[in-house]
Amino acid sequence: MALRRQPPGRSGATAGQAVALADRLHSAAIHLLRRLRAQDEASGLSAPRLSALSVIVFRGPITLGELAHAEQVRPPTITRLVQELEREGLVRRRVDSEDRRIQRVSATAAGKRILQEGRARRVAALAASVRSLTTVDRRLLERATVLLERVVRDRPATEANDVSSGANVRSR
Repeated sequence: MALRRQPPGRSGATAGQAVALADRLHSAAIHLLRRLRAQDEASGLSAPRLSALSVIVFRGPITLGELAHAEQVRPPTITRLVQELEREGLVRRRVDSEDRRIQRVSATAAGKRILQEGRARRVAALAASVRSLTTVDRRLLERATVLLERVVRDRPATEANDVSSGANVRSR
């Protein structure tokens, strides 16, 4: 089934309806992530270290500045997190081959394994809940997931990348 997007200004939803739905979706997403995050305790890593490790694993070799931007934290915070991950043997730093002033951080095999195991635990926990749904509800959730993926993918670049105001920067 093809998903259709309404032309701008012709969505059929009022601004109030859109805000109410967005508010419910926001709340549900937060509660879902909190519930799944309980699975992360088995990794032995704090949430900030797991988050940074995830970016390093999935984005590949990354500079400290890029990592700080992705994690929405200040450079001293990311430096401390990377030092902790490095001490635990989960990441390594290497000097950039083209610019020796730049260090790139990459995950070790142990770092990748911890992240993969954590993801498997979270997915298994979520799959147990999905299995409890009726067939009709599972199909509806599948359609909703496609829509959510599109909303995430299609968000304006200014929203996706603008953390310069500091309002979105998390302190850890």
